[in-house]
Amino acid sequence: MKKQFLTSACLLLFCFFCSIVNAQKNKNYLKTFPEGSTPQEIGKRIADHFVTTVNKFIGENQRPHYIHYPITCTWFGALEFAKLTNDKNLKSELANAYTPLEGERKSMVPKPDHVDNAVFGIVPFALFRQTKEKKYLEFATDYADKQWDKPFGKHVNPSSYYYYNNGLSFETRMWIDDMYMITALQTQAFITTGNKKYLDRAAKEMVHYLDSLQQPNGLFYHAPDVPFYWGRGNGWMAVGMTEVLRLLPKNHPDRQAVMEGYKKMMASLLKYQDQKGMWHQLIDDPNAWEETSSTGMFTYAFITGVKAGWLDNNSYGPAARKAWLALITFINANNDITNVCEGTNKKNDHQYYLDRKQNTGDLHGQAPLLWCANALMRKK
Repeated sequence: MKKQFLTSACLLLFCFFCSIVNAQKNKNYLKTFPEGSTPQEIGKRIADHFVTTVNKFIGENQRPHYIHYPITCTWFGALEFAKLTNDKNLKSELANAYTPLEGERKSMVPKPDHVDNAVFGIVPFALFRQTKEKKYLEFATDYADKQWDKPFGKHVNPSSYYYYNNGLSFETRMWIDDMYMITALQTQAFITTGNKKYLDRAAKEMVHYLDSLQQPNGLFYHAPDVPFYWGRGNGWMAVGMTEVLRLLPKNHPDRQAVMEGYKKMMASLLKYQDQKGMWHQLIDDPNAWEETSSTGMFTYAFITGVKAGWLDNNSYGPAARKAWLALITFINANNDITNVCEGTNKKNDHQYYLDRKQNTGDLHGQAPLLWCANALMRKK
């Protein structure tokens, strides 16, 4: 009788322990947030702020004299936020902001002859899905197709023909930034048209960059001749892989390679996240300053990976939550995020990266805030 009692007690304890473990495993770290820190609240603040300032970004005094890619990235994030929240007024304001680019500000529309220019096509793709106006679809599809066309424009060099002849975009330049700029346009073309060629292009390009540039620790140098783990550069790579993986079917021949590269990078990023939840200007330098654009991009990759089941919830869920809550503390009263690294060209000098200006309200940092809010609101 005593033995039977002990056996039953042990069984109950075992079941109780398993229930605790399962509850911990199934805990949703990304579902509820304190008032003022929800993705709906933060996203609305940042999207509305962009709407009130967008005219200055396409105005005659804008430098450079075209839509620069940070504007594109923020605009796209705001459009996705408006769709997810069904904010009809925001949708309308974001569509109206495009109107001057068809008239008196037409010269601001960038030519699709460079990765930083061609990514602009993601905005009209998003506008088409929301408005069903064919002019947006035709314009954006032309951008996506020209990215794989014969080399053209002032940026063409001998390597442009090499990549073109090998089935890659002639805009390939082997900077890690490219893996958002190129893949974003091609994946948006796939989402909008359903034509598999666009997804295949994005995947092939991504695998080429992974094979060529990913380091043994999972991170990426800014460029092959610049051996530094610059935060935002790695951020572009993290977001690019995430977006490609969201779309690649399980039986796609390139999915395994992209997933392996993604998981390898995420494991390294988890290691380098600081106690507060942030990442730094140079990822592996704890003395480098906390940088918000890269933190936003890595947070996006974590959130999406946890929700999709690619990353272990019990390890990455708390890290993603901590990162989001840390990141939004850098938003000031004007809804501008601080500690954003200014635009940065590659340079083989460690101190160069540490000395980069820390901007406030720079759209390089505003855009990832919207991406994170969107990722938190999506089911996966």
